[in-house]
Amino acid sequence: MKHVAALAGVGIKTVSRVINDEPNVAPQTASRVWDAIQALDYHVDMQAGSLRRAGGRTQTLGLLVSSVDNPFASAMHRSIEDAALARGVAVFASSLDDDAEREDLAVKAFLRRRVDGLILTTASRAQPYLASTAARDIPVVFVDREPASGGVDAVVSDNRAGAAEATAHLIRRGHRRIALLTDRASIQTAAERRRGFLDALSAAGIPASDGEVVSELHDSQTAQEAMTALLARDEPPTAFFSAQNLITVGVLHALRAAGRTRTAALVGFDDIPLADLVEPGVTVVAQDPHEIGRLASARVFARLEGDDSEPQRILVPTRLIERGSGEIPPPRP
Repeated sequence: MKHVAALAGVGIKTVSRVINDEPNVAPQTASRVWDAIQALDYHVDMQAGSLRRAGGRTQTLGLLVSSVDNPFASAMHRSIEDAALARGVAVFASSLDDDAEREDLAVKAFLRRRVDGLILTTASRAQPYLASTAARDIPVVFVDREPASGGVDAVVSDNRAGAAEATAHLIRRGHRRIALLTDRASIQTAAERRRGFLDALSAAGIPASDGEVVSELHDSQTAQEAMTALLARDEPPTAFFSAQNLITVGVLHALRAAGRTRTAALVGFDDIPLADLVEPGVTVVAQDPHEIGRLASARVFARLEGDDSEPQRILVPTRLIERGSGEIPPPRP
């Protein structure tokens, strides 16, 4: 900063005012300071500056998602990052991998870096780290999955309603033997989607025993194996609801290998890349990860700006997109 001040011909305090966008600096002076900053390739040390800055802000957020290579998580990440960058805030992102221990370690790492706020996806049944964030007055917003304890801001898809809509769509096409392929039962979103699946069966008067549930599928490979086993039965289900985007990918591989892409109906939860380019196109209940990210960002920044209202649970609606696979009728008797 001394070098910048010397090159611009101003005092160090003036450089500080320009960097922090404080008033009472003439435009010509500010321009000279920014020219000097650019010429010297000077970068502000936000962590050092936060030691003196009011409130100790570091201008950073911690973001924990299911996996950075999951299309849903990456789209949500981008939305949050866009909102943060517009405010001059950097985002540290980490993958959860549906591992409670990894979740705890990631949050602790964020706290050591003195982030101003946290946007988290959770895999654990309890979140003991919330006591630490509350003690440090660090706002937390959960996305995609809600904590069991409640009492914290959360922005999530309407998983139960979306799953019910997907299942009802298959029922309206005449299907009665419908299989649900879903993630680990301990994951909150998987549990909500299973409830929605059973809601739709019940509303149609179909016994729950007629709707098979295959769970503990955590990636496309396990989903493909489970789907292959279902298709090999003497009397397999006529329709399938895959309750997660990676599961849908595995299901598609199995259908293709068995030559069943045009004879077995499929609706997936969450859209997947190129879903409209395969034949038939994949019917999905689409989430809105960009909107989830936007709303989560708005909540965490509102908290940082002093909003002390009651925690909010914001439900983001899903949308059924018909592309062909979910409209395949059951085989004739």
